[in-house]
Amino acid sequence: MDNVGPDALIIRFGQQIDAALVPVIRAAADRLSRELGDQLRDLVPSYTTLMLVYDPLSSDFAHLVQQINTLLSRLDVSQAETGRLVEIPVYYAPEVGPDLERVARLHGISTEEVIRLHAARDYQVFAIGFAPGFAYMGEVDPALRTPRLETPRTRVPVGSVALADQQTAVYPLASPGGWNLLGRTAVKMFDPALDGLCPVEAGDRVRFVPISRREFLAAGGELS
Repeated sequence: MDNVGPDALIIRFGQQIDAALVPVIRAAADRLSRELGDQLRDLVPSYTTLMLVYDPLSSDFAHLVQQINTLLSRLDVSQAETGRLVEIPVYYAPEVGPDLERVARLHGISTEEVIRLHAARDYQVFAIGFAPGFAYMGEVDPALRTPRLETPRTRVPVGSVALADQQTAVYPLASPGGWNLLGRTAVKMFDPALDGLCPVEAGDRVRFVPISRREFLAAGGELS
């Protein structure tokens, strides 16, 4: 457990990305949120860590560490709230996924196989970061693991569905980016009207569902 500021600490659960850590970190976040209540200002789960932002006027670091150690020593992962399964419809095509064909050539498979493999599994949401609503998800099929672009694009359109190395994500806003673009969704990954601003949170699972161009446009998707 590390002190990372006058009002924050980080609990470390492992050293590398591991889907098995997702329910453990979620269970820890749930328990600490319930038990510590007003002492906490925020909880930020990530791949292998959980950051706590606390009120330094109501609790000091040493006392909080003691409380956390006691609470987590009795952690029951089996009772943790199960993350939701969120389906995200995706239009996979070169006109909105300019790297789709290149990824297929790189791995010696067809574009149809890239789409099938990308949509064939549920992805764990490990963390939200980089930009509001940018959910880091994994892990992709080993047959699709593709390095980031050597030269990032100066603008990636909102809703772009992408992969890089062993992770996949949806760009919530138009922004620069170096991930490989496979398609696009009309789902808003950052929406100020939502309570949590994002339709998914760390610990949830995401399933990508291929849809047609017509369905994408009917849902409000944009090609530009």
